[in-house]
Amino acid sequence: LVRHLLASLNPACDCGADVVRRDHQTIWHPYASAMQPPLLSTVARTSANRIVLADGRELVDGMSSWWAAVHGYNHPRLMEALHSQAGRMPHVMFGGLTHEPAVNLAEKLLSLMPDGLERVFFADSGSVAVEVALKMALQYQQGRGQTGRSKFLTPRGGYHGDTFGAMSVCDPVTGMHSLFTAVLPQQIFMERPRCRFDQPFDPASLDDARRVFAECGHEVAAVILEPVVQGAGGMWFYHPDYLRGLAQLCREAGALLIFDEIATGFGRTGKMFAAEWAGVSPDILCCGKALTGGVLTLAATACTASVAEGICAGGNVFMHGPTFMANALACAVACASLDLLQEEDWRQKVANLENGLRSGLAPCAGLQGVADVRVLGGIGVVETCEPVNTAALQEYFVRHGIWVRPFNRLVYLMPPYVTPAADVARLCAVVAGALESGAHLQG
Repeated sequence: LVRHLLASLNPACDCGADVVRRDHQTIWHPYASAMQPPLLSTVARTSANRIVLADGRELVDGMSSWWAAVHGYNHPRLMEALHSQAGRMPHVMFGGLTHEPAVNLAEKLLSLMPDGLERVFFADSGSVAVEVALKMALQYQQGRGQTGRSKFLTPRGGYHGDTFGAMSVCDPVTGMHSLFTAVLPQQIFMERPRCRFDQPFDPASLDDARRVFAECGHEVAAVILEPVVQGAGGMWFYHPDYLRGLAQLCREAGALLIFDEIATGFGRTGKMFAAEWAGVSPDILCCGKALTGGVLTLAATACTASVAEGICAGGNVFMHGPTFMANALACAVACASLDLLQEEDWRQKVANLENGLRSGLAPCAGLQGVADVRVLGGIGVVETCEPVNTAALQEYFVRHGIWVRPFNRLVYLMPPYVTPAADVARLCAVVAGALESGAHLQG
């Protein structure tokens, strides 16, 4: 009777608890146990930079839905593009057919990407975009008769996704995939770029890359790395000059250069693509996440004309073709998202985020147990000395009205570009309060 009365007073609250109960009986969440289900909050709706829970509480979003929802949620321009395209053609196979949303998106992407990229291959997700890039590099080298170039060189500390090819080029220790080492392709790893973004460049940071190229450069099909910002592997910001030097080493060795811009693309670092910090154009570039503004899953892999010609020489074709490649709904929304970026001055918005994150997270530097605080563009990172208790911190953050999802030793913020200054300050204040109170050490 009491439960019935409480439910009638606050049905949304009871509904949220019921959803969690049913979830725990049926669903397996990312990076979680199915036997000991994770702490969950039930979401009823989203709007702008807010996540509204089933019990009515509003959370200020500090994650941009895993870095994708740069315009916030339910932006009317994106919703209009979605509804308009759905009324015409949600999807059609891309083998032997084409459609205007895909062509429009390819043209827009190439106009925004670093010079020299001329062909776009659409994929389902960021991990698949990386798989496509790796296959492109291998087919390119085979087309040149370089069949011995079958390995990839990549810095430690990197993260490129959870499919098998992508896992093979993630950091073998911090990349979350050590369980699969025995069956993954064995790639070549070099020292992580140790030159901080905010300090003078040390040319010696390329010494290990030089050593690897000297010893086994003839085996390397391509180098793959995240430009300027290593994301899920450690949220590390390194000096752009590292990319310039690495690009030169690749040219000298005959290896391709692949930039994984899935997390850094579309303005997150303060440049449309992080490659612009170095003035370097890769041979292959992967993008995803923010491509559709967080509305639908879509990714793309772009390459130079030289790579395309090398793959297709002698009448060869590229051996990949996702069922939902160039999904018309996703392409239409992505076009609207890129238009929004251009029209709504994303540079100023990201600059405002950077200023707010820098001032708001500065007090964390003086807290016990904090190893480093760093900010670049719309990314703010507090690195702790010891791994944090993710569940305890998540509960603290929800209780204090924000949504932040830390991992390992990193409590980081990547808010939507539309986040008001007051909400950026609130995100930072709650993070600082959690660390000061020791909430990250509980449990």
